[in-house]
Amino acid sequence: MRLVNLFRRLFDSSQGLSDRLIPRWLLLRALAVWYLSAFYSLLFQIKGLIGPNGILPAGKYLAAVQHAFPGLARFWYAPSLFWISAGNPMLMAVTWLGLLAAVFAFLNLWPRISFLLCFVCFLSFVSTANDFSGYQSDGMLLEAGFLAIFLAPPGALPGWGANHPPSRASYFLLLWEWFRIYFESGLVKIFSGDPQWRNFTAMDDYYQNLPLPTWTGWYAGHFPHWFHVASTAGTLLLEYVVVLMLFLPRRARIVCFFIVTPWQLGVILSGNYAFLNYLVLSLAILLLDDPALRKFIPSGFKPLTNYHPPDVEHTTAFGGKPGRPFRIPRLAFAAIFLTWIAYATTAELAGFFIHPSQLAELPVEALEPFRIANQYGLFAIMTHGRYEIEFQGSNDNQTWSPYPFQYKPQSLNERPGIYAPYQPRFEWNLWFASLGDWDQNQIVPLTEERLLANDSDVLSLFRGNPFPQAPPRFVRAVLWQYWFTSIAQKRQTGNWWRRSLLGQYAPTLTRVDNGTVVAIQPADQLPLTPLISCVVLPRLSHRVSGRGRHCVFADRKQLPANQPIDCALRGTL
Repeated sequence: MRLVNLFRRLFDSSQGLSDRLIPRWLLLRALAVWYLSAFYSLLFQIKGLIGPNGILPAGKYLAAVQHAFPGLARFWYAPSLFWISAGNPMLMAVTWLGLLAAVFAFLNLWPRISFLLCFVCFLSFVSTANDFSGYQSDGMLLEAGFLAIFLAPPGALPGWGANHPPSRASYFLLLWEWFRIYFESGLVKIFSGDPQWRNFTAMDDYYQNLPLPTWTGWYAGHFPHWFHVASTAGTLLLEYVVVLMLFLPRRARIVCFFIVTPWQLGVILSGNYAFLNYLVLSLAILLLDDPALRKFIPSGFKPLTNYHPPDVEHTTAFGGKPGRPFRIPRLAFAAIFLTWIAYATTAELAGFFIHPSQLAELPVEALEPFRIANQYGLFAIMTHGRYEIEFQGSNDNQTWSPYPFQYKPQSLNERPGIYAPYQPRFEWNLWFASLGDWDQNQIVPLTEERLLANDSDVLSLFRGNPFPQAPPRFVRAVLWQYWFTSIAQKRQTGNWWRRSLLGQYAPTLTRVDNGTVVAIQPADQLPLTPLISCVVLPRLSHRVSGRGRHCVFADRKQLPANQPIDCALRGTL
């Protein structure tokens, strides 16, 4: 009987947290907004990214998966609706379906079904987008979005869901995700061995070198050195100490909320990290309860305070009611999956301290393709410079015209924008590519090839086309190094940036008479630069599945001989 009571206490919403209705309602609305931002950004990018004429066509990727995993195994490795079709109409249909489901979720209409549709549609993209979806932020949203299906109240118009308060298991697992994002980010800073974190210099060039800077970050980058030292110390203190307040009594959790929230707001203003920091900010709402939030809710909208769990005498042993035969199977389903996720995420955290062979890894590996039980780790290694790839076209191989980007730094006098949670995935990936060789980042030569054809889907990823009448005869990619201008330089020239050309990043391509694309000039030998996110972690290295990006190190001597590396801990994303 005790086991039955424990089962109901953890997984049955009728025995749930009746004083957490407001935090649940707020979090679910926030998750719907972040889903909406993800699908909205894909409306303008998905065809250029993974369409049939895109840079990395989803159809080709799925064909390769089917060749490697014949039979039903392919659906496990790449769970996606795009198995039905990977053409542009299907890509857009799934994106629109996800966007509409996010709107329904925000309006609290059939929230469980709406969040399920959001999860399936976003997973369909993430599973097939290859390099364009290898970000930690995608895993964070999928994990939180999947748990939201169990957290949300049932029904078409549930309101606050007072008759179905959040189950303890789903509520805690979302807080557990919040905790792991912070705490595991602190752990990777130690395991990476990056001296900048130990010397308190990690923030010295952070605002300049992050993937997509903001104008507020430009000003923050010119703050005194003591500010950057204090920011580094504060980051470590937050990730190692402050987040432990989750496990303390109510008052400590409320204090924790008021510490981490302004910190996240500062991060949001200093860099464009898509929906990542917005999501982490939203998860912290669960640190609060109804008494702490009730004063901020208009009197006519406050949830009832007189809810009482149903009388156990009128329920079956496992929480079912006469005439509701599907309640017990639903509870069993929730118990299995939430327990499974709890084990997998705990094993991921434990993998930092003990060898994975001491853990049962099959349950962890079985969930990997669905990205609902992840390992996180942000800013493990800080980059030492800002590098930008620029695509250029020419008709004579002498005079070159650049393709203008929409968001990332290019024009020296253009003010960096603030546009998160919108995520320009193509430009985001170019930042990663700039930190390695072109042959390890095939999106660069593939983009060159598409530009030789004036492909409209790929050109939509740029701000404009310098060759509107006919495609250029030659396309190349060059590499620049960028720096913030000083305050004096900004006043004198109006420029936010200064830059220096390092050389040709990728080979010059042209199309010969028979339509074949050939390279006529090789890339320059450029110095390798340290990738922010790749961390050598021997405890986890054997679990690399090959789905992540290749990692590049500044000096190949840094990489131990025959030592595989784990790219799951990609620095900022």
